[in-house]
Amino acid sequence: MRERYDFHTMIYIELFRLLLGLLIAYFHKPIADFMMERERATVILFRQRGFPLPQAPTTEQARTLYFLIGIAVASIELIRMYLLQRGIVF
Repeated sequence: MRERYDFHTMIYIELFRLLLGLLIAYFHKPIADFMMERERATVILFRQRGFPLPQAPTTEQARTLYFLIGIAVASIELIRMYLLQRGIVF
């Protein structure tokens, strides 16, 4: 009975991570826009204080990056769920 409880608990965790990855991929544009706004403000702040920082990535690069992060998280979780179901990962 204990093994079944652990399996179900792990599946719920993996499903949550899968959902998180899909949500990141789905909302990649607003996430990237928000993060780029903060990053640009931070770069300006550091440059005003004399710290040379490289240019922030473009908005399109940030959007692509967050989309790929979301897809990567979802893909890894699908693989982990498959391996968990087969008894390879516990």
